[in-house]
Amino acid sequence: MTALDLTRKSTGLTDRQAAVMDAEPVTSERLRALRDAYESLAPQELLEVMIQREFQGRIAAVSSFGAESAVLLHMISQIDPTTPVIFLNTGKLFGETLRYRDRLQEKLGLADLRAIGPHPDDLKADDPQGGLWNANPDRCCHIRKVLPLERALKGVDMSITGRKRFQTSARSAMHKIEEEAIRGTGEPGAAKSAALGTRFKLNPLADWDQEKLEAYLDEYRLPRHPLVKDGYLSIGCMPCTERVPEGGSYRDGRWAGQDKDECGIHLPVTNTDGDGI
Repeated sequence: MTALDLTRKSTGLTDRQAAVMDAEPVTSERLRALRDAYESLAPQELLEVMIQREFQGRIAAVSSFGAESAVLLHMISQIDPTTPVIFLNTGKLFGETLRYRDRLQEKLGLADLRAIGPHPDDLKADDPQGGLWNANPDRCCHIRKVLPLERALKGVDMSITGRKRFQTSARSAMHKIEEEAIRGTGEPGAAKSAALGTRFKLNPLADWDQEKLEAYLDEYRLPRHPLVKDGYLSIGCMPCTERVPEGGSYRDGRWAGQDKDECGIHLPVTNTDGDGI
């Protein structure tokens, strides 16, 4: 089985989407230098050096305001509350997520929260009735998440995510610092490009487990997403998120019954695959 076949099988992507992602990992000299210097740091220290020194003014966090988002956002707010936080409002989110976003913004003092969404032209062309999530979930994620995020990250040299190694098998070997190829401009109708330069990605919580996350939430008395107590362990768009039965795995409630566990925003040319901010 080829790398393309494995990518397609593990992500549920179409041939065209998988082909775009089937490429060698990015491993530049800058990436190796950053890893050698900083990858052993604790999350707070790692965030501080990237926000205030290495990528000052050229860094942004990407948050779903999901089950554990408060941990990363609290750390960032303690370092610099003006750090941009990009929130993907797909138009299919739970009302509880939107209210949780507003609550965290106020509590943490997030001064630059940017809500972005799908381009009207993409919705008109691909999802005029709003049911694309059922007919083609990969395409729905592409126009509602991948393209808007690429537009929002223009001018950003490093993005910050809340991904952890325990979340999926694809993330089990994830580095704290990655480099990925920029897939395109994100504009409707724009020609697809194999590479438009690269961008770094920071996963400061990569080696944290659920116990550490819960302890941090308790220590700083951070509010939980209201759906967690109802059995939602990983929270995304409403049509594609279900409760996880007792004893189930962390991502069992995402795209249940489908050969898919990633939305695609972390599946470009990169050192590892994954989502879950």
